[in-house]
Amino acid sequence: MPQEPTPRQHTLTRSVAVMNQKGGVGKTTTTVNLAAGVARLGRSTLIVDLDPQAHASLHLGVDAEADGAPTIYDLLLDPEGPIDGAVRDARPNLSIIPAVVDLAAAETELADAPNRHGRLTRVLERLAGRFEFVFIDCPPSLGLLTLNALGASREALAPMQAHFLALQGLGKLFETVRLVGRGVNPRLRISGVVLCMHEETTNLAREVVADLHAFFEGARAEDVPWKSARVYTPPIRRNIKLAESPSFGKTIFEYAPGAPGAQDYAALAETFVREWDAMLARRAGGAGGSAAPEIVVPERADAARAEA
Repeated sequence: MPQEPTPRQHTLTRSVAVMNQKGGVGKTTTTVNLAAGVARLGRSTLIVDLDPQAHASLHLGVDAEADGAPTIYDLLLDPEGPIDGAVRDARPNLSIIPAVVDLAAAETELADAPNRHGRLTRVLERLAGRFEFVFIDCPPSLGLLTLNALGASREALAPMQAHFLALQGLGKLFETVRLVGRGVNPRLRISGVVLCMHEETTNLAREVVADLHAFFEGARAEDVPWKSARVYTPPIRRNIKLAESPSFGKTIFEYAPGAPGAQDYAALAETFVREWDAMLARRAGGAGGSAAPEIVVPERADAARAEA
């Protein structure tokens, strides 16, 4: 049964663009299940499906092609248009602005439009106070839709697999974030990477993870958007249940609550909420800081997780 919108007003929102220009790395799976995990912790959460494939929408059982209500495509074309019908209540504390395949045409249609990079920013401004967490599922490209997501977010989160070629693509993604930070959104930073479909017992995975840690450690003293980024733990273990759940329109917590994927995303959601609450507590205590939480980078001494 649809849930009523959470009445609580939030003065700050943690807005996260979940992005990787390579498809099939766990981007949408992470968007949906991380958002669902945060919602399960009682936090009002919004997913913005900015991928024309609409996989995040379908993952939650929302078929916007069928119901004819407004979608993110309509709001990007007219950010001042009707918005309430576009925000669908999908689960307790979890809403989504769905996508449709027409979204693929938005980049062409908006090419010469005024404020073409700030359309999503305006949409989210109109929803100010309604959601504590916003997760934007970006398309697997670095075009106008992704630039809108980065312009509207405080953070970028990069799901990836521990493969050598993924490291090469990560550099391009980070440079894109830096350019957007300079030209469109100076508040933007990279919070870190989430390792998906992870097999930590392989030598390759260990080497890639070590390279990632070294890269982030080397950036601590630099004035770059990833200076406080990290490799989030736990990694999301390879788990067939994560691949099966979208076809049933269910999150991993609904489809297989005891599976490794549910355990890993629940732990990741707890980390996101915990660090956000710590930032809010510092602000309340007069410590100041930005609305993007300062990350305390953990020691690399995590115990190996057994494959379930």
